[in-house]
Amino acid sequence: MTRGALAYATGAAILLLAGASRAAETGPPALRWGGDAEGGAPFVEADPADPSKLRGFDVEIANLVARKLGRTPAFVQVAFQSLDQSAARGDFDLGLSGIEDTPSRRAALAVTVPYYEFREVLTVRVADSGQFHRLADLRGRRVGTLAGTIAWDALAAAAKTDGVVPVSYDDDVHPYEDLAKGRLDAVLLDHVLAARSVRRVAGLATQPETIATGRYVAILGKENAALRDRIDAILLDAMRDGTLKRIFEEWKVWDEDQAAFEEKIETEISPPPSSPSKKIFSSSSLSLVVSYLPSLLKASLVTITLSCLAMALAVVLGVCIASGRVYGNAAVRAVLTVYVEVTRGTPVLLQLFVLYYGLSSVVRLPAFVAALLGLGLNYAAYESEIYRGALEAVPKGQLEAARTLGLTEGQVLRLVRGPQAFRLALAPMTNDFVALLKDSSLVSVVTVVELTKQTAIFATNIASWAVPGALCAALYLAMSLPLARLARRLEGRWRAAST
Repeated sequence: MTRGALAYATGAAILLLAGASRAAETGPPALRWGGDAEGGAPFVEADPADPSKLRGFDVEIANLVARKLGRTPAFVQVAFQSLDQSAARGDFDLGLSGIEDTPSRRAALAVTVPYYEFREVLTVRVADSGQFHRLADLRGRRVGTLAGTIAWDALAAAAKTDGVVPVSYDDDVHPYEDLAKGRLDAVLLDHVLAARSVRRVAGLATQPETIATGRYVAILGKENAALRDRIDAILLDAMRDGTLKRIFEEWKVWDEDQAAFEEKIETEISPPPSSPSKKIFSSSSLSLVVSYLPSLLKASLVTITLSCLAMALAVVLGVCIASGRVYGNAAVRAVLTVYVEVTRGTPVLLQLFVLYYGLSSVVRLPAFVAALLGLGLNYAAYESEIYRGALEAVPKGQLEAARTLGLTEGQVLRLVRGPQAFRLALAPMTNDFVALLKDSSLVSVVTVVELTKQTAIFATNIASWAVPGALCAALYLAMSLPLARLARRLEGRWRAAST
């Protein structure tokens, strides 16, 4: 190839690349839509045949909206409990994942017209289907549901009027599994979820009575009202031309109630809220904040009780493990070293799951006991390393002097080595207790409603984390600061005694 031909070919290649780049830049813009694919069927889930793809009726609605808008759908994974906050932050353009239509959500976000009406129904074991028909039949019984939902509000109200015991879950899979295993007496959730779970878990039956009704909507940031209005038009057109019906029929969630809902929805729709938007924190919201204070204080009591008991267990086990590693034979030291490394090397969240769900076929631990054991066993590994280091930091000369005076090894540990080691370990022990206090927020995954979980429920109900988050932080500080002050006083007293 001559120099001139080479220059011509190079120039042509550059032009082609530039053209391709311009074509990419002028392609359809993305419609970022958020949802939770974790256990999200039939709303949003990974396709079992190809996990890189999504399926579900909300996936098809998102694709429909994107197509009508001339945009390309791009999925953004967001935890269900965080969808509202992510929409407000602008993490995505459109949120779809079985999101319920609530007054607080409409006050905080731009919400589309409802596109599906669901019923809250009770699911019970088949053997109990003749006994439990309504919430009033479940006095003193444990009823599970998702926190921060219409069903949770119904259970909270029934706890006062009918004496039911609400149990909070983070997903819609474990409540039905726990019901089948006897940990729950009933589950209250959307009929869409109930129908799917009854097919999946044997021995369950759904009662026909409707406890409450609700509607699914899509959400956008408050500033996206114009886009919301365009999506409203697309959803209404899809109802009129039967597109939504075909989607719901494909996912087996279409019924006569849904047909009646689509007939009446247009007459119910009020004009878009171009009128002044409602303030998130109105006087009624402030009264709601006050009404939640007793629940937050009760959850704080759960947090501090659980943390103290778990720390006590961790200290006792930690002392035993540290003593075994210092004084035990080779076999004992090897076993204890394996325990410490395995426990420290795996997440406490995983350990909680294994204790509560993984071992349920062998032993069905109550949720609080599983949380106590999970935190106590995990922190025992860390405490043991602190105590082992403190024991080995005591000068050997002191130990030899004690033995020379005729003290036994037990007396040396109890009277000489132990007190000095404990003084050295006090500061890191205090630090660990504060860390455990905060890690106790993880136990909500095994249905224990502690302070952080109760705060999340609170924040969902008022569609804001500002006030609930500040209250939660203040309560954690109120619990941890006195502990740190007490530890400093003990350190100072022992330091003065030793000088």
